[in-house]
Amino acid sequence: MNRPQMRTVQKSPAAEVAEAMASAPEDVQDETRYRFFLEPGQTELTVRNIAERLQAAGILADDPRAKDVFARLSAAGGARATLSIDEFRMLFAINPSLFRRVVEDSLAIPDWNLFCRSIGDIFHEAGRATGGKVAAYIPELARVPADKFGLSICSVDGQRAHYGDAEDPFSIQSISKTVSYCLACEEVGAHALHQRIGREPSGHSFNAITLDAQRRPHNPMINAGAIASCSLIKSDQSASTRFAHVFDVWKQLTADRHVSFNNTVFLSERDSADRNFALAYFLRENAALPAGTSITATLDFYFQCCSVELTCDSMAVAAATLANGGVNPLTGERVFSTDTVKNCLSLMHSCGMYDFSGEFAFLIGVPAKSGVGGGIMVVIPKVLGLCVWSPPLDEHGNSVRGIEFCTLLTSKFSFHNFDIVSGASGEKIDPTRRKAATANARIVDLCWAAAKGDTKEIQRLVASGIDINGADYDGRTALHIAASEGQAVAVQYILQNGGNRDAKDRWGNTPLKDARRSGNAGIAELFND
Repeated sequence: MNRPQMRTVQKSPAAEVAEAMASAPEDVQDETRYRFFLEPGQTELTVRNIAERLQAAGILADDPRAKDVFARLSAAGGARATLSIDEFRMLFAINPSLFRRVVEDSLAIPDWNLFCRSIGDIFHEAGRATGGKVAAYIPELARVPADKFGLSICSVDGQRAHYGDAEDPFSIQSISKTVSYCLACEEVGAHALHQRIGREPSGHSFNAITLDAQRRPHNPMINAGAIASCSLIKSDQSASTRFAHVFDVWKQLTADRHVSFNNTVFLSERDSADRNFALAYFLRENAALPAGTSITATLDFYFQCCSVELTCDSMAVAAATLANGGVNPLTGERVFSTDTVKNCLSLMHSCGMYDFSGEFAFLIGVPAKSGVGGGIMVVIPKVLGLCVWSPPLDEHGNSVRGIEFCTLLTSKFSFHNFDIVSGASGEKIDPTRRKAATANARIVDLCWAAAKGDTKEIQRLVASGIDINGADYDGRTALHIAASEGQAVAVQYILQNGGNRDAKDRWGNTPLKDARRSGNAGIAELFND
């Protein structure tokens, strides 16, 4: 059937849904939200209903914002334990902002389940990529199994998902350069920092012994630039204080998720550091380090930063913090200023993928930073952060499966920085797009869901504040359309939730009359119950 047409009415745009909920009495809002979590045919809310709906929206049980909610659900007496509306109100009051955004469908990625299924398909396909070798120039890294493959995603609203070996710690290596740059930038200021470190891609390998025309490291995302960044971080403090500072910032970035230090990797890296020592002495010879800088202390600090371990899960939260302008989406804590994050993302976009950076920016088009441990941190500003990890590396030092995943990701979703120019003609999916921006358009969605018998979608739209008796251009309500199409479950749900059985369309027909005219005798009987 054709999608129902809209009657034009005079209403304000996108804020209508929120205004509709806000104008309703509090007890009506609570009842509407209560019904949102019910399955079709249910009259009592269970613990399972709430837990599954939150998780379907991407809010996991270990989310610090929802920790108390899940704890109370766990204490309620099992998945089938029921909750009264008063108990639901108490639960809602723990974090009303989070609950409200779940109910009103206003999180960063509205259809999280659908998005995650697509990501799972991409992850599986990327896992077929072969080739590459595990980094061998740092002996300890060579021992990591080549078949490891993990992925985590975190939206700027804290929606999270994990795939594969996402909980395995890995050595972040050059991904540490992002945080070292941000810390140095916050400490001495961007202007002072870039008098010592450039902002241009070098055109050489990440550990090349070369400087720009002003005798500076080309950028902070290569070894020379990262060593220079480290020389500026708390340079007057002890070695333990400096590293504790970096470690604490990683903890803030990850919402206190897994962050550890691998001393074996540190010792292995230090024992095979001839190239980095050559770089450091070259920097000092060219006055690219502050006067009085200790080469040994600075390199030890640099190696410590590279020997930090995270999981894909914790790194994705850190990436989402950058995507969110420096504010951690799980804690609400500001870690870096917006200017620092802007500068960091600009450098990640142009210089973050070694001497594959230009190709990555052209083909994939998002800020990213890789490390020879096999990790890639990807930031999609104002949308999400992700981390993909697989140890085998290509000739540029980037994860083979990681590059394949990123390529497939931006071929399906409109995440490339310049996908905007393709407009509506593009075939890519925008996962941040809501099904409708206005209440009027959502009434069309309500009617369409009724035609298809999609009771869950009807339930979601009503919970977000849409009038269940809203009408299309011809004055037909969702009840008219469900009755005409023979959608018994949808008719029953609408009738149970305030559907007006006496509503008349422009021809004077009621839903019951439509059911009879369409030959749906079973539907007509529902109106007599």
